[in-house]
Amino acid sequence: MPSKESWSGRKTNKAAVHKSKQEGRQQDLLIAALGMKLGSPKASVTIWQPLKLFAYSQLTSLVRRATLKENEQIPKYEKVHNFKVHTFRGPHWCEYCANFMWGLIAQGVKCAGLNSEGLYRVSGFSDLIEDVKMAFDRDGEKADISVNMYEDINIITGALKLYFRDLPIPLITYDAYPKFIESAKIMDPDEQLETLHEALKLLPPAHCETLRYLMAHLKRVTLHEKENLMNAENLGIVFGPTLMRSPELDAMAALNDIRYQRLVVELLIKNEDILF
Repeated sequence: MPSKESWSGRKTNKAAVHKSKQEGRQQDLLIAALGMKLGSPKASVTIWQPLKLFAYSQLTSLVRRATLKENEQIPKYEKVHNFKVHTFRGPHWCEYCANFMWGLIAQGVKCAGLNSEGLYRVSGFSDLIEDVKMAFDRDGEKADISVNMYEDINIITGALKLYFRDLPIPLITYDAYPKFIESAKIMDPDEQLETLHEALKLLPPAHCETLRYLMAHLKRVTLHEKENLMNAENLGIVFGPTLMRSPELDAMAALNDIRYQRLVVELLIKNEDILF
């Protein structure tokens, strides 16, 4: 009957033979992949070890490259902000925590950048907007609306919207209003642009030039929509009722026109380079 030592020796020999065969298969595969032929067994042993190290290094490099590529595909959500401590005059609503900020001074921080989220949609504090309005009424073009005077960009955008809302004759005049609304109701895109172009001809030169300048500005705003979340549709919602008002006194008719007002401004922004 075989001893324990002989059984152990056989198992060791089998393991060694299996390992040798496995390494031999790996060697043959690598040699075949590299298109090489080996002469003597001695030569194969000499060449196999450096080739084995080379293959492992290449495999490691491929894994690292794949990992880096996957990391590059991870979306980046980081946004650049210029936060400054701000003192709000009166209770200020925080859209993030859905509550009012309390305190007398330095209640919170606001982003002072032009890529602020909700640009033209978020309202500035009304008292400061009135200050800007009074500054223009008093000093005209010399009014100081720099960031040193008003850190919150929403104050400036709010003053601009207030200016257009308070015009006795809207920027899109009452006479041209029906033609603009007509263009928004047309389904064919080419015909829609033609009608919109005809409507622009009905505006006085000063109105048309101001509208052109404003639409070019709003087009630039949409180029940063990833940061400010304001595309042409959102800006249309904000500026539609601001730039045009129905000449009809019927409240229901004016209400029905709101969606077309939004669409008019949206079309003007998207096609600014064609229409003006």
